[in-house]
Amino acid sequence: MLQMNSVFYSPQTVYPSFVPKETFVSQLPLAAPQFEEVLKQIGANSYHDKHPFHLLMNEGKLSKEALQGWVANRFYYQAQIPIKDAAILSNCPDRELRRAWISRIHDHDGFGEDPGGIERWLNLGLAVGLSREDLLSHRYLLPGVRYAVDAYVHFCREQPWLIAMASSLTELFAPTIHRIRISAFPKYYPWIDPKGLKYFERRVEQAPRDVRFTLGLVLEKCTTQQLQLSVIEALQFKCDLLWSMLDALYMHYQLGIRVPRPLYAL
Repeated sequence: MLQMNSVFYSPQTVYPSFVPKETFVSQLPLAAPQFEEVLKQIGANSYHDKHPFHLLMNEGKLSKEALQGWVANRFYYQAQIPIKDAAILSNCPDRELRRAWISRIHDHDGFGEDPGGIERWLNLGLAVGLSREDLLSHRYLLPGVRYAVDAYVHFCREQPWLIAMASSLTELFAPTIHRIRISAFPKYYPWIDPKGLKYFERRVEQAPRDVRFTLGLVLEKCTTQQLQLSVIEALQFKCDLLWSMLDALYMHYQLGIRVPRPLYAL
């Protein structure tokens, strides 16, 4: 059994998003196939593709302002991804794992002739009628979205590297939602320049590659009750913060509940 001072686990605790039933915890650790099914069930229950804001978006029922707001707010998340991955790398003592994980930073920041995912998201902003400055300045960023994303970066900085890596297993569920956007946006929002969809098209290719690596690592290393429970909590935490981001957007754009801004704000 791994000791508390192991590179795979430290006394720091994962932020629990739920209180697990004792009957469930007593079944841990699970064999790899059963553990994988538990992780996939988290997505089936809690992934943000089921959020009302996403359902409205995929059914063509968002206003232009709301869709632009989603693009602008989601950009803050996109911009922080390389930062959270760099934080994970700074905690990881394994050279080979760092060599593999750094591709995620390259995917978003760009590497060589590939401009990267952040640049592709900026092009999505242009496609929906926003300027680069609108996104880079975060002028439309909602407080609830900022707090959720910042919590994710903090989580990945403070948690053991293996648990922080495990939180990215939401990529198990991401390709489906990207494919839906690729299909729904031209159908329901024809005013969007199709060139702006390249981010989603690229992630359909990249996400399965990334998740194969992370899932294999988690199933190999997480063979104790504590580690498996920490992974489950980390993945639920990630699903919860993605859901919370959409809560903020739904309240602002659909319910009209808006955080008061100072008179001098744009």
